[in-house]
Amino acid sequence: MDSKIETLQNLINSSKRIVFFGGAGVSTESGIKDFRSKDGLYHLHSKYGTSYEEMLSHTYFFSHTDTFYEFYKEFMVPKGVKPNAAHKFLAKLENNRELTVITQNIDGLHQLAGSKNVLELHGSIHHNTCLNCGEHYSLEDIMKLKGTPHCPKCGGLIKPDVVLYEEGLDQDVLRQSIEAISSADLLIIAGTSLRVYPAAGLVNYFRGKHIVVINKEPLYLPADSATLEINEPVGEVFSQLHI
Repeated sequence: MDSKIETLQNLINSSKRIVFFGGAGVSTESGIKDFRSKDGLYHLHSKYGTSYEEMLSHTYFFSHTDTFYEFYKEFMVPKGVKPNAAHKFLAKLENNRELTVITQNIDGLHQLAGSKNVLELHGSIHHNTCLNCGEHYSLEDIMKLKGTPHCPKCGGLIKPDVVLYEEGLDQDVLRQSIEAISSADLLIIAGTSLRVYPAAGLVNYFRGKHIVVINKEPLYLPADSATLEINEPVGEVFSQLHI
């Protein structure tokens, strides 16, 4: 076993409270594009005349709703993807450790793998709400409705329960995330650039013993703050671990 993988295994085995803080890089091995890498969504040529990053804003949703949904259904709703080794390992680990998964992803793959204690900072594509009457709809409901989805009950516009640019995070999810990180003794940061705030700022609440970073690109954390850094794909790393 590689020395870094062995160190990670030992840290997991010796920790009582673990927080896994993950970003887009956790799901890329399931076939979902990330956002900011050189091959990410934000670097693709937009066929709409507006950057894909700008299209994921509150303003764009309400000013170009039809175009937003055309883009959203094509690029933000993954088709046929399955949990990878990272999702599966964490689901099993939850049965043996006090583990909280905090994710910036909206794909629901952690829950699909079996994880229960998941905090979704940016919401989920699997939850959608009518802005008029408050009725809730699943992803399957939304995909069955052609074009821009409107509530079958009242005709109101349905919005995905995902946090768009210009929108605030759910305060209850934020509070729970802070509590989990501040009480953990091991924080694993994986597949994230730590560039999106306020989510990235949550790592500052960690008061435990060890921080592990698993990311293909090096992260610029304060000097000596990370116990271990592994610059490899997240799923590949977790596939070498055991419970």
